[in-house]
Amino acid sequence: MCFSPEADLAVGTIAIAVGVDALRHVRITRQIPLASVPLLLGAHQVTEAFVWWGLQGHVAHSVERVALWIYLLFALVALPPILTIAVGLVEQSAGRRKVIWAFAGIATAVATVLAFAMFRGSIGSVMQHHYIAYDTSALADGGRLTALYVVATCGALLASTYRDLELLGALNLVAVPVLAWLSLSGFISLWCFWAAIVSIVIAFHMRRVTNDPGTRLAVAVHS
Repeated sequence: MCFSPEADLAVGTIAIAVGVDALRHVRITRQIPLASVPLLLGAHQVTEAFVWWGLQGHVAHSVERVALWIYLLFALVALPPILTIAVGLVEQSAGRRKVIWAFAGIATAVATVLAFAMFRGSIGSVMQHHYIAYDTSALADGGRLTALYVVATCGALLASTYRDLELLGALNLVAVPVLAWLSLSGFISLWCFWAAIVSIVIAFHMRRVTNDPGTRLAVAVHS
C-alpha cells in the first residue's frame, strides 16, 4: 500500500527496474524465484495504482475490481509462500533448509485458508486520505493468520545462512509492526517504500552471489 496512485506507480516502476537487474544476475535455475520477487513487488504496487484510480473514478469499476482481487490475492495468498520457498531454494545448509521449508509450509497452509475464505466471502476497498482501507472482514481470524504470515516470512529469512537475507528478516520484524501502526492509525501508508527496500536488498544479494567467488563456488556445488 502507498499514500497515492502516483507514489504506487513511481515506486512500482523502480522495483520493476530493480527486479530486471536482479534477474540479470541469475546463474542457476533455483535462484529465479528469489530474483523474481522484486519484479513481482513492483507489479503489485502498479496494480494498486489502478485500485486508486478506480476509487477516484478515473478507470472503470470493473478494472478497479480486477486490480483489487489481483492486489489482495498476491499480498495475502501468493507472496509469503513465494518468498519463503524462494529462500529455501537458494539455501546452502541442509539443516537450515529444513527449518526454512517448515516456515514455507506454514505460509502455504495459511495462504490456502485465506484463499478459500476470500473466494467464499467478499472483499472491498475504501479510499482514505493517505491510504486505501481494504475490507477483508470475510477472512475469519484474518489478524491471527496474517500474524502467522509475518512469523513464517521473517522466520525463513532469519534462518538463512546468507547475511543479507538474515538482515532483511530482522528488519522485517521491526518494519512490519511500525508500518501496520502507521496505516491503522490513519496517518499514512508507506508499505510501498518498504517493498522497494526489500527489492533492493534482494537485488544486492543477487549481485553479491554473482560477484563473490566463494559464494559462486558454494552455489555451484549445491546446484
